[in-house]
Amino acid sequence: MAAWLAGETDRRTTTTAVRFTLEELADVAPGNAVEVRVPPAGAVQAVAGPRHTRGTPPNVVETDVETWLALATGRLTWADAAASGTVSASGERADLSALLPLQAARDRS
Repeated sequence: MAAWLAGETDRRTTTTAVRFTLEELADVAPGNAVEVRVPPAGAVQAVAGPRHTRGTPPNVVETDVETWLALATGRLTWADAAASGTVSASGERADLSALLPLQAARDRS
């Protein structure tokens, strides 16, 4: 269950956090090769590579709000999220393990 549903954080704050971290991802890994979806809070295109223009993108990452925030902040590893099925990643560029957590990725860039 998302944190805002449990009453820990309101939905507006959580949605803002997701959108901010998605923007940070796009800043750390600019490009249009991977579409990262965190419904219903937001989506972004990131990672250098071929630009996607029509239909379903070939590289898609999708997860829930709580999982995304845990990945972005380092409370959850990419490997653990993938193993548990809380993140869905398709396409050869959809592995975001080198970009998460975001602070570590920013420190490397």
